[in-house]
Amino acid sequence: MLAGDWRAAGRTVVPSVAVERDMVVEEAASGWVGAVVRADARMIELEDRRGKIRAFPLGSGFLIDGKPVVLTPPAAAKAAPKRTASGSFAVENLQARTARASRIYVEGRHDAELVEKVWGHDLRVEGVVVEYLGGIDDLASHLEEAKPSRDRRIGVLVDHLVEGSKESRIAASAVKPAYRDHVLIVGHPFIDVWQAVKPQRLGIEAWPTIPRNIEWKKGICRSFGWPHETQADIAAAWQHILSKVNTFGDLEPELLGRVEHLIDFVTEPTS
Repeated sequence: MLAGDWRAAGRTVVPSVAVERDMVVEEAASGWVGAVVRADARMIELEDRRGKIRAFPLGSGFLIDGKPVVLTPPAAAKAAPKRTASGSFAVENLQARTARASRIYVEGRHDAELVEKVWGHDLRVEGVVVEYLGGIDDLASHLEEAKPSRDRRIGVLVDHLVEGSKESRIAASAVKPAYRDHVLIVGHPFIDVWQAVKPQRLGIEAWPTIPRNIEWKKGICRSFGWPHETQADIAAAWQHILSKVNTFGDLEPELLGRVEHLIDFVTEPTS
């Protein structure tokens, strides 16, 4: 009568399943269904039928054929090289190379801190320095001072680079004809880089809409019930948001692709 595991009687055991490429999986909380296109020891990327890709942490909360499973890393991932926060392979015992003449410009401190947190390892491997400009109103002057060339490429990441915006007009007029082959300006559609952090990481479904007559960051803080009167309040709010970012999977694809494009541009061989 007492033979066997009597404590487990009537208890449902959720099986563990090692991830395999092209396996079709549903993430139960969001309802996202897709085929596995990438997986490592921590994360899984699922591509839906429309070709969109989302990343999720491995573990419980997944369904296969409608049945709960715990997803575990692929067998090969257990012995695979470590990956960085950006998803690239980590370089062990890294000694940062001498900085290239090429640069990546971003608008503000928050942009620079976010890029550093996710792509910092990659940038040190490549010897790429990220500089923040304090806004792009003087972008033309910064480029003129940098004197872009074949060996000194400049990549620029611009917030809210959408048709008809002030940023789009500045970007269109900032680059002299002599520099056009050596400067790449790309942008994301978000009002501020804060919005590039997936709202779900903050426990919300979407970023609040802020009226145009209210300073956006202060409006966001007010919406969350956070202090917002001083610059120190805004800085503290950003550090809280930044703390929710651990890997590329915590960021929106619209930012990921732009930063990767800039890194490729400024590190492309010149010979």
